[in-house]
Amino acid sequence: MRSGNEPTTARSPLRLRLWLSLWGLLWAAAGTALFVLVGRPGWAAACAALALLAAVDLVVVARHIRQGPHYQPGRDVPPYEPPHGPRTP
Repeated sequence: MRSGNEPTTARSPLRLRLWLSLWGLLWAAAGTALFVLVGRPGWAAACAALALLAAVDLVVVARHIRQGPHYQPGRDVPPYEPPHGPRTP
């Protein structure tokens, strides 16, 4: 729903989130490997859980990017006019 004051050239932060998820996945995977090599199973498990979370986020973001832009009303649709009456709880 348009409020009338959003920028017409707004951009989605999904690509930034994609790159940050990839960066986090790489660091978490490297941390998992390093902690396994030095014999720290607790830290390795924590890094593995973080890597799994980053991988899930990466898949979700990639899916949203592949879905493409969603419907947005054009310039010919007037902005939503909020009610001016008293607020009722």
